[in-house]
Amino acid sequence: MEPVFRTLEIAATLAVRATGTRITYQGLEHLPASGGAVVAINHTGYVDFLPAALAAMKRKRRLRFMIKAEMAEVGIVRWLIRHTGAIPVDRQAGAGAYAAAVESLRRGEIVGMYPEATISRSFELKEFKSGAVRMAMEANVPIVPVIVWGAHRLWTKDHPKALGRNKFPITVRIGEAIAPTGTAQQLTTTMRSEMTTLLHTAQDTYPRPDGAAFWLPRRLGGTAPTPAEARAIEEAELAERARRRRGERS
Repeated sequence: MEPVFRTLEIAATLAVRATGTRITYQGLEHLPASGGAVVAINHTGYVDFLPAALAAMKRKRRLRFMIKAEMAEVGIVRWLIRHTGAIPVDRQAGAGAYAAAVESLRRGEIVGMYPEATISRSFELKEFKSGAVRMAMEANVPIVPVIVWGAHRLWTKDHPKALGRNKFPITVRIGEAIAPTGTAQQLTTTMRSEMTTLLHTAQDTYPRPDGAAFWLPRRLGGTAPTPAEARAIEEAELAERARRRRGERS
């Protein structure tokens, strides 16, 4: 029994009810009832993790998330990481987190991670990092593709939070488990293809606004940046961070 994790599950369930959020789960049966698995989730906002974790809870599983190490600088987050089995990731030196994740998978845990690494401003899939497939192959566990759609309306980059009682619908679509076979490149291609299909289905069946909306991809008539525009914004941000680091060292 993990009392902290259980408390968080209850709090999350109550928060969903209090805000009137309607979460629809599709494909829950694809989350394994036992044994290790890498749960690959798309990343469109700051609360994607919550619907994914609640989906795992419905299968009586607990999702161990890989989380940015800098979040551990916040006292309460550091405490939660220690008590929920989350895996802090230092992007400058990720070997320790990688080894910890593989060990968790071998123990039969399900580990949640974002193959895109950072939030997609375009709300389309970005390029994938190799960590998810490498971990699955090393631990010899399947990859379960998961798409969360609608949670970005609550809180995402470049837009104010909307965490009140907005009654936004959220869709969680879970695809069939992908066996860790073939090369890393082949497995990445398969995972991306499956997640693209799941994403487009979730988007196509989600209630559409009458006009343009910031949370819709440009492809669907929204005002979100195109993937190319989003990439340019990120590159400018990285360049600015590098400039500031150089300034700090000088």
